[in-house]
Parts: sequence; structure tokens; C-alpha cells
Amino acid sequence: MTFLSCRFAIFCFKVASRRAAPSRSSSKRSSSSLSISWLSSPSRGTSVRKDDAPVSTGITASVPYVSRKGVSPVVECGVPMPAELREELMPKHVAVIMDGNRRWAKMRGLPPSEGHVALVPPLRMVVKLCLCWGIKVLTVFAFSTENLLRPKLEVDFLFSHFERTANSEIEAIMRERIKITVIGDTSKLPKSLQKTITIIEEKTKDNSRLHLIMAINYGGKYDIVQACKSVAKKVQDGIIHLEDINENIVEKELKTNCTELPYPDLLIRTSGELRVSNFLLWQLAYTEFFFHKKLWPDFGKDEFVEALKSFQQRQRRYGFLS
Repeated sequence: MTFLSCRFAIFCFKVASRRAAPSRSSSKRSSSSLSISWLSSPSRGTSVRKDDAPVSTGITASVPYVSRKGVSPVVECGVPMPAELREELMPKHVAVIMDGNRRWAKMRGLPPSEGHVALVPPLRMVVKLCLCWGIKVLTVFAFSTENLLRPKLEVDFLFSHFERTANSEIEAIMRERIKITVIGDTSKLPKSLQKTITIIEEKTKDNSRLHLIMAINYGGKYDIVQACKSVAKKVQDGIIHLEDINENIVEKELKTNCTELPYPDLLIRTSGELRVSNFLLWQLAYTEFFFHKKLWPDFGKDEFVEALKSFQQRQRRYGFLS
């Protein structure tokens, strides 16, 4: 499991204002690649894959997305929906476990931090496509409660990087009208980072184009326990009675009560692992799962479309007869 440093979360919202210049290696890139021109000037100490050179894809933020039904009233985007996808069957809430970043770095002889940096392009691509195709909520597993046990140097790097980039990218977030919410036990984060999160959540609270929920120091077990404690406190204070407790009461106390669509329709996990790793345990009760062998830094548009296509081919019965 990886942590979403601020560059990971915030960079993904910054849509290029101009087309990226074609690269010599563009002919070798997969059809899933999107322009990453604003990543072409990495910060000091950051390495970039040779195949991550900017490529021209014709993606601009000002071109209306034209669907088979005409101009979409939802978004303005230059990424057309593939013919194999149906607009009316698009999931409203997608959750992602961005797994395999550290392994990606290790395979290339790089430190773990470089693997975290390498997750930027695919995350940005997914956010872009969610904006274009009408997906309203994207929840990403950024940092689990178990990740605090990782080497302190790595954890400190990720926290400081998140804070540093968040303070510099708020304008891009506002421009794309993205609402940011952080769920998890933020009390264990550095005080300065807690302040940054509070500021970003406050500034973006009225944005409605996409709700990006970042799970930081989050665990499904933690979420259920804190919800139970909250319900117990209300019983103790006489706000509710013991016999009143039901699923709806508990659900209202979960961290995902920050959205009107708290239950993911689709969960995507990369790197070939076939488990949920303590992520949204309550909320995933009827979620459709999609697992892919590719490590997250290699996850592209084609793989995202494959996940959406798989979702649209399933019959969701919620326990009822088909």
C-alpha cells in the first residue's frame, strides 16, 4: 500500500493549459498514455522514467466532450468516452487501491520515494477521466494506519511533500472545481499537515465537479470502531436509545458520511494482489471488484477503461433474485 503524497493528490488536478510538445519516444507509448507535460520538470532528487516524456494527445480542458447523445451537460473535456462504454452505466463512485509503487521502484533500483513520485501520472489520468466521464466521487487509499510502521524517513518525506505541494496547488484544485476531503485518523499527522488539510477542505467545500476523498492514516477497522464509539457516546448522552441502533445509525458515523455517495460502485486494485487490505470494510459490502496485475505506476487509460467495461458488464443484484 502506498501513501499519496501531495504531489500525487494535487498534481492530478492540474490540467495542462497547452498541448505538450511531441516527444521522440511518443511513438513507443501505449494508446493509454495521456499528456504529462507539467511533470517534465521534476523537483531536485526526483527521477522520472525515460518513457515518461511528454506526449501530444490533443487533450485540452476547453473542448466540450461530445457523447453519442450530443454535448454532455456534465463536463467540458477533450477526452471522448470510448465506444465500448455506456454513459448511463458509468459508476458514480470509484475507489482505488494504488498498489505496487514501492515494488515498481525496487525493480528499477530506486528508493521507495521514487515509487511514490511515479504514481503521479496514472492518478492524474484517473482524475482527468473521472472529470470527463461524469464519475462524481473518487476515493483513493493514500496512507493506511499500518503504513505508520514504515521507516520514519519515508513517512516523514511523504508527509512533508504532501504539505509542501498542497500549499502551492490550491489554485489548480479550485480551477477544476474539485472538492477535497481527507478521511482517517488525522490526529496522528504532523500539526502543520493537519492545518493544511483543514485549509484545503474549507476552501474546496463548495466545489462539485468531482469529490476526491483521500484516505490518509485510514483503516476500515478503525472507521468501524470510531463509528461504534460515536454511537455509544450518543446512547450515553441520551441522544439515542440502545434499541434505536441500526445500520443507518452506524453508517452516519462512518468517515464516508462526507459524501452523498458513500458506497463505491467499483473498487480497482493494482499489482495483482487479491485483497482489500483493511480499506472501506463496511462500505464495500456490495461493491464490484476489479484486480489488475500491473503495478500502479504502469496503470494507464486502457486499464481504467478495462475496469469500467468489466463493471458495466456485471449484474448488480444486491442479494435479490436476478
